[in-house]
Amino acid sequence: MWMFRLRRLRYRRRVAGTALHRCWQAPLPNTGKDWRQVSYLVVDAEMSSLDVSDGELLSVGWVGVEAGAIRLDSARHYLVKAENSVGQSAAIHSLRDCELVEADTGAVVLERFLQVAAGKVLVFHNAALDMAFLNRVSRQAFNAPVLLPVIDTLLQEEALLRRRGQPIKPGDLRLHACRERYNLPPYQGHNALQDALATAELLLAMAAHRGGRQSFTLGQLL
Repeated sequence: MWMFRLRRLRYRRRVAGTALHRCWQAPLPNTGKDWRQVSYLVVDAEMSSLDVSDGELLSVGWVGVEAGAIRLDSARHYLVKAENSVGQSAAIHSLRDCELVEADTGAVVLERFLQVAAGKVLVFHNAALDMAFLNRVSRQAFNAPVLLPVIDTLLQEEALLRRRGQPIKPGDLRLHACRERYNLPPYQGHNALQDALATAELLLAMAAHRGGRQSFTLGQLL
C-alpha cells in the first residue's frame, strides 16, 4: 500500500479539509491479513457512454463485504444528475432523462461514497471503466483522483483462464459469463446496485474456489 501513500502526498495540500482528505485519513488495509479480515466495498456504476471523455456518470450502487459475507444492510443506490441527455444509452440501463432531473450531483454522491469507502478495498467488475468516471468526478470536485486500493474481478478471472491455458472468446469476461462458470444464478443486469451485488457474489465465489479450506491474504487477492 506504500504506492497509495506516496501518490497521496502529491495531492495532500489540494484535498486538505475535504471529504477525500477525510477518506484518506483512514488506515489503508493490511495486505498481510487474511482476506476475510479485510473490509470491501463492491461498486458498480452506469454511464451514458463507455468513453469517459464524452460520457457522464448516471448512477452508482454499492454493497459492503465484511468477514467474507455480503452485508445487505449496507447496500445503496444513487442516481446522478446528468448535464446532457442520456441519449441511446437508456436502451441499456433504462435510466431516462426525467428520472435524473431531481437526482443528486456527482459531487454529492461521491462524498457519500467516500464516507463508506474509507479504509476499505474497492471491488469492481471492469474497474478501469468505473474508476475512470469516479476519478473524473473526484478531479472535478477535489482536483485529485480517488486513490483507493482496487480488486477487479474481471482481471482476476482473465488471469485464471490464462493460467489454465483456456482461450478467451468475446463475452467470456462479462459479468454474467464469469458468474456462470461458478454456478451462480442468472440475474438482471445493467442496474448499478444489482451489478454490485452480482459482483460481490462473484468475489466470494472466486475466493472460495481459490482458497478452498486454506486461508490466503489480501495481498494474494489484489
